Amino acid sequence: MATPVITLTAAAAERVKKLIGDSDKPVLGLRVGVNTRGCSGLSYVVEYAEEQKRFEDVVEDKGVKIFIDPTAVMFLLGSEMDYVEDKFHTGFVFNNPNEKGRCGCGESFHV
Repeated sequence: MATPVITLTAAAAERVKKLIGDSDKPVLGLRVGVNTRGCSGLSYVVEYAEEQKRFEDVVEDKGVKIFIDPTAVMFLLGSEMDYVEDKFHTGFVFNNPNEKGRCGCGESFHV
């Protein structure tokens, strides 16, 4: 069996469900991608997915759909998406086995 591009924790799936339910527009799920920015070079991008774009992988996990930007697959393969709320951070976090390092502020990474 192939390694999934991304898996979700229960907390991440619940947050995705809440975001979809709270959206002003009909959405199918969330889109995850990677942009070039930050001091380490790459950062994660999460946005609403109103439709499936050409060549996107769709991961269905715990009752939600995550659309994977095709240019991000090689950076995300085998990652786990979590949702964390604590004193210092609230948001999605990625446990990514492909990361070789992160910047000091934690906003960007490199592979």
